[in-house]
Amino acid sequence: MNKKITLIDWELKDYKEAWEAQEALFQATIDQKTANRNAENPSPTPNYLIFVEHPHVLTLGKSGVMEHLLMSEEFLRAKHISFYKVNRGGDITYHGLGQVVGYPILDLDNFFPDIHKYLRSLEEVIILTLADYGLKGERSPGETGVWLDVGTPKARKICAMGVRASRWVTMHGFALNVNTDLSYFGYIVPCGIADKAVTSLKAELGREVPMEEVKQRITTHFLEVFAATL
Repeated sequence: MNKKITLIDWELKDYKEAWEAQEALFQATIDQKTANRNAENPSPTPNYLIFVEHPHVLTLGKSGVMEHLLMSEEFLRAKHISFYKVNRGGDITYHGLGQVVGYPILDLDNFFPDIHKYLRSLEEVIILTLADYGLKGERSPGETGVWLDVGTPKARKICAMGVRASRWVTMHGFALNVNTDLSYFGYIVPCGIADKAVTSLKAELGREVPMEEVKQRITTHFLEVFAATL
């Protein structure tokens, strides 16, 4: 059982390019698990936590519906916004500059083979990170991700999540709005939820927040929650 995590920062990377790179690491881990079944001395499977920022892009998950894309594809092209249908769970979401996107590629057999617990653990990482900034992040019943002021008319989402898993290996992950231009969420029904707003650290704190600082805090809490080391 390997609880070491390799931290990778792709900085700014095109969504499709990042998706393909994720898939390569994801498949290599699955292939290694398969090979280990017949190996006398099985090799420990790797774990990765990848950070990235994407140029403007909208992605539609497996449970998403096209009606939640509110603009035509011609409009998106004119705005230089890419659009992809992807193989993660969840509905439609936006990625863009000023957003910390995290892609954990973990073999959950190294931690706990439980997708529900995995999603709750990712939420806990973000909740602890928000607490560092004096914000009370919360879970919203029946809605994956991290929210503020749940159960009130001011409820708003600050972190979206959507994952894929095969043979207990994960990919995709979370998107925390840090200094994100929230106007881009107006082009979609974010995560298919029409009656709640979207927010960011910048909007809540009234100031720009250093991206590197946020990534460091996420990393610290990720290692804590998953009882892992770098």
